[in-house]
Amino acid sequence: MSKPSVLMFNRVYPPVRGATGRMMRDLARGLAADGWHVTVVTTGPKAAKERDGDVRILRVKASSRPRSIVSYAFIWLKLLLAGLRLKRRDLVITMTDPPLLAVAGQMVARTRRSRHIHWCQDMYPDLLPALGVEAPDFIMRRLRALSLNALRGADKVVVIGRCMARRMIRNGVDPNRISVIPNWPDRDLVSPSRRLRPANNNAVHKELFANSGPKFRVLYAGTIGKAHPLDTIIEAAQILNGPHPEIEFVFVGEGHGFEKLVKARERQGLDNIRLIPWQPVSRLRDLMESGDLHLISMAHEAMGMLVPCKLYSALAVGRPVVFLGPPHGEAARTITEFKAGAVVPQGHGDMLAETILRFRTDSNTWFSAHEGAAAAGKIFLPDEAIAAWVRRARSVLNLPKKTRKPGKTSKTAFNSRRAA
Repeated sequence: MSKPSVLMFNRVYPPVRGATGRMMRDLARGLAADGWHVTVVTTGPKAAKERDGDVRILRVKASSRPRSIVSYAFIWLKLLLAGLRLKRRDLVITMTDPPLLAVAGQMVARTRRSRHIHWCQDMYPDLLPALGVEAPDFIMRRLRALSLNALRGADKVVVIGRCMARRMIRNGVDPNRISVIPNWPDRDLVSPSRRLRPANNNAVHKELFANSGPKFRVLYAGTIGKAHPLDTIIEAAQILNGPHPEIEFVFVGEGHGFEKLVKARERQGLDNIRLIPWQPVSRLRDLMESGDLHLISMAHEAMGMLVPCKLYSALAVGRPVVFLGPPHGEAARTITEFKAGAVVPQGHGDMLAETILRFRTDSNTWFSAHEGAAAAGKIFLPDEAIAAWVRRARSVLNLPKKTRKPGKTSKTAFNSRRAA
């Protein structure tokens, strides 16, 4: 029997930075290891054909930092045309960057008579208003109709959270077409021993924080986009700035929110805010372990339309998490189910400050959440997620299941996660 083939689409793929690109690479390599011919269509600083081991990569030239709807639409068109020029593949897999990539995937799949799986990381166009992107009603209605038609036509829609599955169903997607497979942390964060390592005992800490003395560090690691509000965090930093100089807010990454943090720090004299630029992957584990408490922010309006992947990185290193956002979303439910931290609504800076103080002063609270985070970290593993993905892909093509040693966490992590 010939090898099955798959064509995958996403705007970013390493070394171009982006969480979705990192996960697409993990999945592409997993499918290749399972015996698939894998081709990825993505972007780069110049058009190129590359190899990532057994994965073939086709890059179209595009900006790494699109700034407008027009630039995203241009990238969408270039990816579509590149896919249409390729020979038929058995399966097409699309992600959600650029928005409405499911529509392009549907066009390629129908033209080539391929199967189609859409991997929904963000629900577009529904998410656009939460990102501050305004469009006339008639345009939004048309975009929603195009998106829904593509989702209904897909053989399978893989979502990353139960809240997203519920929203899909309410929008009119057949529940039988939906599978929930949570995202996963970078492989570099998965420690074989998973033992607790002190936050102040690694190379990153010694270099970045060498002259600052002992601190209780509240870490925000990753992109600060328009769906990640900062006002509540800044208010909490202002409350804690004078009375508790031992508490420091550390932001590592990039995004439009960093400029807002710079202005707030200067305007309000917030010496307890430290900003660090994006760090290379080689430092990732040490960086994540440098935080005593991890902070994640998400707009309430984005409920059911995205799930912050920062959560799984924090759990992978066993750090307690404070989530600022909707209490019934996937991130909040996971933290609550595993007792891995706390959930605070947006707009309550005083509550966030009190929560941080509780983790700072009560060792029982911190260690209890650490144990919950470490337990969750044993569930949300790359190999388990990729194995679940491979099973879905094989089932769509009606391929026989490959024998595999039953994973201790497979049922808990994926098979039992429903939209309820």
